[in-house]
Amino acid sequence: MVNITINNKEIQVPENFTILQAAETLNINIPTLCHLDLHNIKMVNKVASCRACVVEVEGRRNLAPSCSTPVYEGMKIKTDSLRAIRARRTMVELLISDHPKDCLVCLKNQECELQQISHDLGVKQIRFEGEMSTFPVDTSSKAIYRDSSKCILCRRCETMCNEVQTVYALSGLDRGFDTVVGPAFHNPLGETSCTFCGQCVAVCPTGALVEIDNVPKVWRALEKKDKTVVVQVAPAVRVALGELFGLEPGTVVTGKMVSALKHLGFDYVFDTNFAADLTIMEEAHEMIDRITKNENLPILTSCCPAWVKFFEHQFPDLLDIPSTCKSPHEMFGAITKHYFAEKMGIKEEDMIVVSVMPCVAKKYEAERPELEYHGVKDVDIVITTRELGRMIKEAGINFLLLDDEEYDNPLGESTGAAQIFGTTGGVIEAALRTAAVQLTGGAIDKVDFTEVRGMAGLREASVTIGDLTLNLAIANGLGNARTLLESIRDGKSNYHAIEIMACPGGCIGGGGQPYHHGDLEILKKRAAGVYAIDTEHEVRMSHENKAIQELYENFLGTPGGEKAHKLLHTSYFKRDL
Repeated sequence: MVNITINNKEIQVPENFTILQAAETLNINIPTLCHLDLHNIKMVNKVASCRACVVEVEGRRNLAPSCSTPVYEGMKIKTDSLRAIRARRTMVELLISDHPKDCLVCLKNQECELQQISHDLGVKQIRFEGEMSTFPVDTSSKAIYRDSSKCILCRRCETMCNEVQTVYALSGLDRGFDTVVGPAFHNPLGETSCTFCGQCVAVCPTGALVEIDNVPKVWRALEKKDKTVVVQVAPAVRVALGELFGLEPGTVVTGKMVSALKHLGFDYVFDTNFAADLTIMEEAHEMIDRITKNENLPILTSCCPAWVKFFEHQFPDLLDIPSTCKSPHEMFGAITKHYFAEKMGIKEEDMIVVSVMPCVAKKYEAERPELEYHGVKDVDIVITTRELGRMIKEAGINFLLLDDEEYDNPLGESTGAAQIFGTTGGVIEAALRTAAVQLTGGAIDKVDFTEVRGMAGLREASVTIGDLTLNLAIANGLGNARTLLESIRDGKSNYHAIEIMACPGGCIGGGGQPYHHGDLEILKKRAAGVYAIDTEHEVRMSHENKAIQELYENFLGTPGGEKAHKLLHTSYFKRDL
């Protein structure tokens, strides 16, 4: 511990603290833009490029960036001096000077930390003239919209992409006034190893990186009277959507969400959880088959499209290990167009499937050519949680006053196991519930496999089912996924099954969710909401979903069978870096 003084108040703090961390212990708010301190990840972006957090340090001529300056014994700091406040305001004015001229007045429905800090510092006009970026807007990925004119070179996206996700798709390019953050050689993002996980979007403070806006496509689809427009909603959305309307993180808003979607004009409102149960039927069958044959182990979950693209680029030698199951929303699309449409007497080409996802990568996934059957795409349009919130507001719907409504059936019926797909560890726990029944013939003494739960980025668990002990691993974040895959490649892995999600906390921390700014408590509350739905559910194991049972009896046949494989499974490809 070291003794320091902040604004004439003496305190003790750990010697590895920065000034910013020390100030936070006194509830002193120092504005920051480039600073990035992620909840359960031991890393901090220390480039100190924006200088919005400068403070005075006694004995130091120049102002110090509080986010990257370590404390020392006897240090005396002034965070509220007139000199520091004026310097912060000037730095922010300079950052704004080469932004679009409407930057101070146009949020474009995105959270903008630059605008918020400008407001807090009293910046009301642009005093300086800068040069706008000449780089074109990049929409090549069909998932992420990159507008370099709004970039302030804070390097948050670069830190996230390289140090946390280990994708290495972004870096600083050129020099001086021509400096920009982007892919090597200024290549379009869609032609790189980017996984479109959207974590760069989640940390961008200015809206230079946002999701591709598919809301206009949805409005146009809803206008088509000759089309049947079906919407499905992922499990993580219902515990985060309420935040956009002032509710606490983790508040379960399923009923109001369904009501809002019906008010928007969708013909059928279904639940992706139905397809999550379907995924378990296929994945548990695949897992049991591999374990009993002791082949292609460990089996890796395949629900996350960003994770799928990651291993296609980074570990093409391991393409035979991941499960071949499509993700739940793609399975849902296939079943909707080739089962439900037939049942309702609707032509496949006259049905439009819209997915509401917590994920930016799902937009890219829906465009993968292998995710179609007989030339018909599984999913037509993907929007994020944030985009759904915007649609509700655009339509003038008072979300908080809506009555609760139920999903339509038969594709609205699901179990508690499906709901926990929304958080890290949930997919493998759901699979364990059904696999345990099938491996033991029904003799199980528990439904909750809490061994696989938690928020740690990388964790292990051993679960005993009958006479079999399964060694499991769970990772959230692609950097942690790399660690696991390297252990497999090096022959050091002794796992039977591994769950991987690209985003911190799993889908609850997806790049399309309401911004959580690295706050672990927000993710914990969302996870608590996910588990609450599961606990309160009458049916908690996927194989007990009666609508799923009927689907197999009347249409698919058996899990892993020929028809199921054609509609519900996919293949992977080696991709160039």
